[in-house]
Amino acid sequence: MLGVTVLILVISVMTGFDRELRQKVIDFDAHILVGTEDVLRDWRGLKTKIDNTPGVVATAPYIQGPVIVEFQNRRVAPLIRGVDPVEEEKVIPLRKFIKYGNLNLEGDSTVLGIELARKLQANVGDKITVYSPGNLGQILDGIKKLENAKGDEEKKAIDQLREVILPKELTITGIFETGHYLHDSEYLLVPVYVGQELYGLQDGLHGITVRTDNPYSAERVKQAIEQFLQPPEYAQTWIDMNHQFFEAVRLERSVMFFLLFFIVVVAAFGIMSTLITVTVQKRREIGIMKALGANIAQVIWVFLGQGTVVGLFGTLTGLGLGMTLIRYRNEFSQWLATTLHIEVFPREVYQFSAIPAEIIPRDVAIICISAFFICSIAALIPAYFAARLDPVKALRYE
Repeated sequence: MLGVTVLILVISVMTGFDRELRQKVIDFDAHILVGTEDVLRDWRGLKTKIDNTPGVVATAPYIQGPVIVEFQNRRVAPLIRGVDPVEEEKVIPLRKFIKYGNLNLEGDSTVLGIELARKLQANVGDKITVYSPGNLGQILDGIKKLENAKGDEEKKAIDQLREVILPKELTITGIFETGHYLHDSEYLLVPVYVGQELYGLQDGLHGITVRTDNPYSAERVKQAIEQFLQPPEYAQTWIDMNHQFFEAVRLERSVMFFLLFFIVVVAAFGIMSTLITVTVQKRREIGIMKALGANIAQVIWVFLGQGTVVGLFGTLTGLGLGMTLIRYRNEFSQWLATTLHIEVFPREVYQFSAIPAEIIPRDVAIICISAFFICSIAALIPAYFAARLDPVKALRYE
């Protein structure tokens, strides 16, 4: 029962985790990202070629990089994502994630993830200050000029340096919530031109986001796009960009299945040892039955039936208990956190606001059938030895 319960619960949660992770990535990240190692300058011609590629639904300009954000002496270091709301909405449905305010990226404005807003303790309408490391080279050059300058040149160098390090003040017009902790805590959306200013890109971009007609056929579209890309330009699918996450979840799911399956094997040994004890205790009765003419098959079915009944009821009870725990998994987790102060699913670690789960009938069937057959096979061994018992020896001292 415990083995089947734990197996169904863990495999369903791991399957749901993989599904939710993929869905969150697809919802907030483009199916394909076309970028370069430095800055994408002639991006309009490239965007036109990508738009004409079979399988491409929409494209949008893209800027992303780390910044330092300050609000009321609280500082964090998230990522900015420079987007054109009109074009980006065709690639990624950002509006459906807006929880407070709206997706208004006109002027010096920004939209924050809900966890990032909580860290800053900022709300819609507040003004935040953004410092970009993108102009670090210009700052260092300005300092060198200042060191070597004299008189009027020094004043001019100071003015130039002040312009370089001048931060950007942005007004929060909205707060979004994707349900993926990484996205909600690490991203703020800004207009494309703000991203270009912060990173000194002029008219350049960091990349172009692409939406395909089917996210799981993005690899085929990527190969078509790569035909007209010139190094150091490259294309990555959403699977390439998150390959380590998906591979880790797949590997962990497989390992957890085999490890937890040994609970069932251990339980089978328990059934076997119990039935062996029963055969020793019932030695006299077995001898009487054999003396009365019971054949080997009849004696085997007595003990095999006992093991089968244990396996059947254990499997069915484990199935019911596993399904119940999956149904109330989040409530149970919340109870543990509030009553016993045991945090079994920290959002910061697993990057989800709730425990995901998906029941795959095929997986449940494999677990239940395998557990039942293992228990039945475990009962077969003591049943066989009981059937081979010689009635003369069994009744000699009776």
